[in-house]
Amino acid sequence: MSTLGKKTVEDIEVKGKRVLVRCDFNVPMKEGVITNDNRIVAALPTIKKLIENGGKVILCSHLGKPKNGPEAKFSLAPVAVRLGELLGKTVVFADDDTVVGENAKAAVAAMNDGDVVLLQNTRFRKEETKNLPEFSQDLASIADVYVNDAFGSAHRAHCSTAGITEYIKDTAVGYLMEKEIRYLGNAVNDPVRPFVAILGGAKVADKLNVIENLLNKVDTLIIGGGMAYTFLKAQGYEIGTSLVDDEKLDYCKEMMAKAEEKGVKLLLPVDTAVAASFPDPIDAEISVEYVASNALSADKMGLDIGPKTQELFAEAVKAAKTVVWNGPMGVFENPVLAAGTLAVAKAMAEADATTVIGGGDSAAAVMQLGYADKMTHISTGGGASLEYLEGKELPGIACIQNS
Repeated sequence: MSTLGKKTVEDIEVKGKRVLVRCDFNVPMKEGVITNDNRIVAALPTIKKLIENGGKVILCSHLGKPKNGPEAKFSLAPVAVRLGELLGKTVVFADDDTVVGENAKAAVAAMNDGDVVLLQNTRFRKEETKNLPEFSQDLASIADVYVNDAFGSAHRAHCSTAGITEYIKDTAVGYLMEKEIRYLGNAVNDPVRPFVAILGGAKVADKLNVIENLLNKVDTLIIGGGMAYTFLKAQGYEIGTSLVDDEKLDYCKEMMAKAEEKGVKLLLPVDTAVAASFPDPIDAEISVEYVASNALSADKMGLDIGPKTQELFAEAVKAAKTVVWNGPMGVFENPVLAAGTLAVAKAMAEADATTVIGGGDSAAAVMQLGYADKMTHISTGGGASLEYLEGKELPGIACIQNS
C-alpha cells in the first residue's frame, strides 16, 4: 500500500527545527466547552512523533466559520487546554487576532525542542480562505518545516493548507493524512477485487461525480438512501411522496445504461420502508410498512430500505474484498428507520474485506451504531472524502513534496 508518493512525518528530520502542523481542530463547541474531542485525539500521534523527534511543534487550525475576522466564540483557547491535558504537557496558546502576531512570534522564539505552541484560529485572517500570499508568508516566517495532517480541509486551497508550501519547501503529511491517502486513495485507485461501493444519503446531486467515477472502478455499485428514489422513478416506478430530483432523471438513466455497458452490477432497493410522512421531530415514533419498490402508493413516502434489500446488499458486501461506503440507507437518526443503515454496517463489520467509511453521515452512523472499531478505516473528511471518491486531486495533498 503506497502513500501515493508523498513524504510523511517518518521521512523528515525535525530536530531543533520549527515545525508548523496544520491540524483539524474544528471540534463541536457549546458555550466555549468542547462537546466532542475526537479530532484532537486523532491528531495526537503526529504531534507526539514530532515532539519525540525534537521538533519545535507549532500547531494551527481553523474552527467554525467566523465571517468577519476574529470572534471570541471561535477562539482555539479551549483546544489548547484540552490538548495540554491529553499530551500531559503545557501547550502555549498564542492569542493573536492576526494569528501570527507579537504573541506568536514571542512564543515561538522562546521554544525549546519538544515544546508545543498553538496559534489562534487561521480563519481570523480574511486571507486564509482566499489563499492570499500575505498570510501564507506570515505563517512561513515562523517555521522551517510544514506538515499537513488536516484531511478534512485538504480539498481547500487555503493559506494554511496549501499556500504556505510556496514559501516552505520542507513538507510532509502527518499520520492521519497518510492513513486517508493509503485507505481511501488506494481503495478507489488500486482496490483488491471484488470492489463494492455503497452510496446513500439524500441527494443524487451531491453524488453525481462520485457515481460517475466509481462506475469506472467498481464491480458492484449499491445505491440506497433518499437518492435511490430518483433512480427508481427513472425506471418508471411510482415513488409516492419520496425524495426525488426530477432534474436528474435522465442522468440516472445514463448511469444505469453505463453500468450495463461496463458490466458493473448496479443494485437498487427491491423493497422500501414507507410511512405517511417524514418523522417530526426526526426521532419521533413512527409506524412503517414494507412494500416492494414497484408497489409504492402515491400517498406514501419511502424512508429506508426494506428487509429484502438489506439481505441483497449484505450478500454483495460479504462477497467483496474492498468496500467503500458513503451515505446512510435511510433516515438513520430515527431508531425505526435506522434498520437499513444498521444492516449495511453489520455486513461490513462481518465482511472479510478492507472496509472504508467515506466520511460524513455514514461515519456518524457507524459510530452511533457501535461498529466503528470493526471497520478498516473511517475517513474524517466530509467534502474532502467525497472529492477523493470523485477522483479529484486534493490541493492539500498535491502541494506536499514527493518522496
